Amino acid sequence: MVANIYFGSQETSRQELTQRVSPYSGEVVSKAPICSAEDAQKALLIAKEAAKEARKSTISQRCSWLLDVAQRLRDKKEDIARTITDEVGKPIAFSRIEVERCIETVTLCAETMRTMHGETINTDAMPSGKKTTAFFLRESAGVVVAITPFNFPLNLVAHKLAPALVAGNAVVLKPTPEAPLTAYKFAKLFIESPYAIKDALSVVYGDADVGGALVSSDIPRVISFTGSVPVGNIIAKSAGIKKVSLELGGNAATYIDESADLDLAASKCAIGAFVNSGQVCISLQRIYVNAKIYDEFAQKMTEHTKKLVVGSPYDDDTFMGPLIDDEACKRAMGWVESAIKEGATAMLPPRVDGRLFYPCVMADVRDDMAIVCEEVFAPIVSLVRVESFDDALPRINNSPYGLQFSIFTNNLSLTKRAIYELDAGGVVINDMPTLRFDIQPYGGVKLSGVGREGPRFAIEEMSEIKSVVIC
Repeated sequence: MVANIYFGSQETSRQELTQRVSPYSGEVVSKAPICSAEDAQKALLIAKEAAKEARKSTISQRCSWLLDVAQRLRDKKEDIARTITDEVGKPIAFSRIEVERCIETVTLCAETMRTMHGETINTDAMPSGKKTTAFFLRESAGVVVAITPFNFPLNLVAHKLAPALVAGNAVVLKPTPEAPLTAYKFAKLFIESPYAIKDALSVVYGDADVGGALVSSDIPRVISFTGSVPVGNIIAKSAGIKKVSLELGGNAATYIDESADLDLAASKCAIGAFVNSGQVCISLQRIYVNAKIYDEFAQKMTEHTKKLVVGSPYDDDTFMGPLIDDEACKRAMGWVESAIKEGATAMLPPRVDGRLFYPCVMADVRDDMAIVCEEVFAPIVSLVRVESFDDALPRINNSPYGLQFSIFTNNLSLTKRAIYELDAGGVVINDMPTLRFDIQPYGGVKLSGVGREGPRFAIEEMSEIKSVVIC
């Protein structure tokens, strides 16, 4: 129940602890030590020394390390899933899916590392050159600081730890305060593995003071952060000369064309808008619907939304559990009430039961309403009537965010246009923009961040290229 500190491979307990209560029951579900900036600095110094040994380790050892962790995680699947549900209120069925995805992510990182390599360079390709033996290779970056959020408290940790460690780095992890025990149990699998590199992973807890100490230090070479835009902005300004990867906010949108399969589109959109109670960076927030099929789609969307089961996250058939805290519920209701005052219509009446915020479909929404301009991070989706894709395109792109967008259409020319004209890090055709495969490059443009995750792409972010010339 207590998530201890890891100063490298040394587990350390503290008497002064913070408590994490279940978003659903309000009961204490985990505890974590109160850490300080000094703890962060101690972890970084240990990582600095461990990085020297990690760089010397073989790819074979590091891949075996990750595959061993994947197997250990498989053996503890139900315990880890239950811990996720306890700490963040994610429905147990989706917590199990997250564990499975985490196993795949760790495995993919090991498999990818085996095939990562440099290339030979033709230095005599231009008249100014000459014939040499030249190539580039990849080396570990050194120390990586990983800071993770609450909404995927296991798999998003995996997307940082696994590529960083398999690339030969040492890591200091600061997990979300909302799920310390999930991160601790996962980190423990790495540290207790017989293939582990001594002291290559440390875990500390805390908020701004600890995070600030980690980010501003001269020791790390890479900062990998997933979270909000305001915090990402602070990190970017205080990190200094480092490699910084930021996975930030989103305001995902889709366009429903008159040629689309409306039943498919409505069912997918209901999932994309309300999975994880809308607490997803690529949660579907804006649906631009061709006016010719707007009313029909709105009705189908409402019908599919009504089928979603909201309730105890411990029930196998629950689709939506609680929001993360009371403030999130208050903020979500504020979005809905504001939109109604501005002229929008709630297709389903707003309903809150404790921290259970029932899915809300807002119709007659205009582009100037705050509910479509900003990231709501709640189970709320807005329907906007448009005349055509040409009408929808600039309105979808007119957002400070650009993580993932999608389109539902059976028109090939619109499909091609969407691929090249939607201004986002990812475009999905005939599915929700909330779709993500862990093997793909994942990241956004504009305020949605910089850098890319996904096994191959994260390994590239967390390694350095060295050029070699033999004359």
